[in-house]
Amino acid sequence: MSDDPTPQAAAAPASARKYVENKPPRGVYVRVFIYVVATHVLLAFMSIIFIIAKNR
Repeated sequence: MSDDPTPQAAAAPASARKYVENKPPRGVYVRVFIYVVATHVLLAFMSIIFIIAKNR
């Protein structure tokens, strides 16, 4: 037996690189965009309701 605790690592091909995800998936951007738009629409709708109620 050798002193190397992971003999399988030496058998890996040299071209294999570890995949590192350095940006969030596209669905996160889509969801955040929808939440932001929905929040703005809701706030605008509430503002219109308050303006109409104030003028009556």
